[in-house]
Amino acid sequence: QVQLVESGGGSVQAGGSLRLSCAVSGYIVSPFCMAWFRQAPGKEREGVATIRSDGSTIYVDSVRGRFTISKDNALSALYLQMNSLNPEDTAMYYCAAVPRIFSTCSRDGNSYKYWGQGTQVTVSS
Repeated sequence: QVQLVESGGGSVQAGGSLRLSCAVSGYIVSPFCMAWFRQAPGKEREGVATIRSDGSTIYVDSVRGRFTISKDNALSALYLQMNSLNPEDTAMYYCAAVPRIFSTCSRDGNSYKYWGQGTQVTVSS
């Protein structure tokens, strides 16, 4: 049974940084994709960044150059380093994972099997 638990959210002023963590328990069969999603009130869920088991990454345009997704080699944790935050980044952030993916990772949440409970990020101007 795979479980994902996010942490690291909080409140920060515009221009600040946060690092989100997602603790992974259980085994995710390779090749896999992991991702960070976010959802702001009244908005659709958005795939922010993905990372494949081989380390390749994909970012949504709005965060490219500011956010970095990474994972540890043991796949016990997934991270999202967020720099130069702005109020538009305010949302609940979720980590997600899906095993046995033999193609490019998707930013569509419907493609993911395992989800965490989320951590809130609030950026004030």
